[in-house]
Amino acid sequence: MQRNRKGYFCFVLHSHLPYVRKAGRWPHGEEMVHEALAETYIPLLNAIYDLKGEGLEPKLTVGLTPILVEQLADGAVREHFELYLLEKLEMVEKDVERFEREEQAHLLYLARFYLDWYRHILDSFQERYQRDVVKAFATLLHEGNLDIITSAATHCYLPLTERDSTIYGQLKTGIEAYRRHFGTRPHGIWLPECGYRPGFLKTDGEPYYKPGIEEFLEDFNLLYFFTDTHVIQGGELVGKVAGDAAGPYGGLPKRKLVKRADKRPRASDKTVLRPYYVESSKVAVYGRDANTGLQVWSAAHGYPGDFVYREFHRKDNVSGMQYWKVTGAKVDLGDKQFYDPVAARARAMDHAQHFADLVQRLVRGYHDSHNAPGIVVSAYDTELFGHWWFEGVDWIKQVLRLLADNTDVGLTTAHEYLAAHPPKEALSLPESSWGLGGGHWTWSNTDTEWMWPLIHAAEYKMEELVVRFPVARGNTLALLKQAARELVLLESSDWPFLVSTGQAKEYATGRFQQHVARFNYLVSVLEAGEPSDEDLRFLHTTADLDNPFPTIDYKVFKDREQKAIAAEVKASK
Repeated sequence: MQRNRKGYFCFVLHSHLPYVRKAGRWPHGEEMVHEALAETYIPLLNAIYDLKGEGLEPKLTVGLTPILVEQLADGAVREHFELYLLEKLEMVEKDVERFEREEQAHLLYLARFYLDWYRHILDSFQERYQRDVVKAFATLLHEGNLDIITSAATHCYLPLTERDSTIYGQLKTGIEAYRRHFGTRPHGIWLPECGYRPGFLKTDGEPYYKPGIEEFLEDFNLLYFFTDTHVIQGGELVGKVAGDAAGPYGGLPKRKLVKRADKRPRASDKTVLRPYYVESSKVAVYGRDANTGLQVWSAAHGYPGDFVYREFHRKDNVSGMQYWKVTGAKVDLGDKQFYDPVAARARAMDHAQHFADLVQRLVRGYHDSHNAPGIVVSAYDTELFGHWWFEGVDWIKQVLRLLADNTDVGLTTAHEYLAAHPPKEALSLPESSWGLGGGHWTWSNTDTEWMWPLIHAAEYKMEELVVRFPVARGNTLALLKQAARELVLLESSDWPFLVSTGQAKEYATGRFQQHVARFNYLVSVLEAGEPSDEDLRFLHTTADLDNPFPTIDYKVFKDREQKAIAAEVKASK
């Protein structure tokens, strides 16, 4: 960590994709991983390793969800990714031939640009990273350039789960996967969708205490997590959470919250330029900085909408390549002008300078008013860079280069800053997310309400299986492990998210129902007794399709509800 700075800057990049291994190709399926590898993850790795080659030591906090890492490490996914790149190269080579015949000079220039670009990605994958992207990330973790944080196993939206066994099991499975892939334990976590639930009194039947999310994190020695700006500061919603999420599912549940005794000073000015402890725990929370976030997230003013950048939505009718630029705010796709990579890269450098200057002003302002080094936390979905905003990785690279030379601002990771500047104040967080409206609407609305009773029923059924099979071997153990896999896969937040946003409604609905059906079939086999040959064929087929978390322990999903009212709950009444 750079010392003697007025303050610090931390990129937080949240990387996640749903489980799509062997679950279709274009437009929805495994190619989602291939595209992200080619356009985001490998370019990001190249940028960091290139900066290290320049003698710099970039610092980033990167979230890699367990289900994403399982796919990146999977042999079939890696093999299919290589074939994907070769297919892309073949299509671009045909474009080169086509544009030569048609004497389309600028399109020929762009096709040759893409030919070089995809060759570089393929060479990076095969030679620079030896086909092992997870190992490349792990190396940067152990060399101190990355603080890789974890998440719930399949990015389950934790506040809407019914049973504490789900929260514990999702976290435990995710942490064990992290240890297996990275050889160490995670220090921090990205809560799926920044979904947070405080401790509350469950009053359905005999009242009992339901722990806040931070209490689960503390049990696993996770030191920090992240939340959106409005959760700490209150006030108007801005950025990606802004929008109308009214209606019966747009708000938050009415729960009797339980305040735990905490003698530490309470948060005063509630700025997002420093972390806080949550309630009476030892877990810290960072707030996302909206000032820097809006430079990227804002649809109206964000950098990615600049007219010289590559247009995402218009694609060549033959090859599918993107040969056009944004051109204008309200220009129809058919009227887009041709893209110029040189002009776009120059604009990315300008935007990086603008961003670095903004970070410096924020750091100086906080230091001048507090006489202490604050931290600017800029959090984004990783896939925004490169995939959606083609020039975004170049922008990140230049921001890191500029701030590495800044005498006011130091580059740091969330863990480094927390170790050097532990919080001095605590606060209580409201139930919240970074979804539309800041609540649960994105995952629980009139289009998705049918999903949650199925999820809750599966939670209860898994607890029953743990009781019924305290010890298991052979086929019974294999069936239980696969049932646990199907449980965490059906709990993924991606399925209700894709339904709500309409991005892939039919695909997400089918995938969710598929995992529910597989789970229920496995449960029926376990309840019936000795599996038949047909049952075992089903098990083997399902295990081949849904193979993440090979060491998953079904027993971590045991009933964890606190049946008695805790003394602290009694005292709060």
